[in-house]
Amino acid sequence: MIRSIDTLSHNFNVLQKRQENISANVANINTAGYKSQELIQSTLASKTMVNHLGGPKLDQQQNLGGFTFGNQLDEVYKNFEQGGLKGTSSQTDFALSGNGFFTLAGNDGQTYYTKNGQFLANENGELVNQDGHRVMGRGANGQPTPIQMNTTDISVDSTGRINGTGLQLMLTEFDDPAALTSMGGTLYTGQGGQLVNGETTVFQGMIETSNVKTVDEITNLMLVSREFGANQKVLSAADETLKKSVNEIGRV
Repeated sequence: MIRSIDTLSHNFNVLQKRQENISANVANINTAGYKSQELIQSTLASKTMVNHLGGPKLDQQQNLGGFTFGNQLDEVYKNFEQGGLKGTSSQTDFALSGNGFFTLAGNDGQTYYTKNGQFLANENGELVNQDGHRVMGRGANGQPTPIQMNTTDISVDSTGRINGTGLQLMLTEFDDPAALTSMGGTLYTGQGGQLVNGETTVFQGMIETSNVKTVDEITNLMLVSREFGANQKVLSAADETLKKSVNEIGRV
């Protein structure tokens, strides 16, 4: 019975993490460029249980069969499926159609990548994201360069070329976006990025919406709720059996 309670503890921990993940997805339904994530779980390997109390001298081993100690979380899978495009009234909003990411120079010296193109101008006239990280452009030499906005207007064509600056939006793509490390929200870090080769289209005055599917999240939440209920019933049965073992069998 103690082992069964330990197994249920593993299951409850996994279910709690799954519920937290669903909550995070739902909370970001309206976050531009947000990519939904899913927790991948597996069943722990079965362990062989034996009893060493057999025989006249209590020295014989009896195989009791296999026992599974519950489930575990293996990884967090990030879904980089393209979100829908939505028009806005801001000329500093951009959406990408394709595999490219906007490249940001973080205030902490880190390079970040994002699909969230909701930008604005900071006090220095530089194009930045909502966290103040500078949006990078690139000139003829290909080096990352902050984008200076001399006016409140900015004009960018479908290839990312910024009118009047000699710069082009620095867009980075990855062979395996799922290998990127999430830094929370819509920011990622990673290695092996390369400049896009023209297969990504830039849309000005638009944003890429979250790719979270509400119906899927509701379905997942219902499944987690049912699994919680089933595990609670098993826990109740295990607790009742343990109570009888202690209070009744123990008096024999």
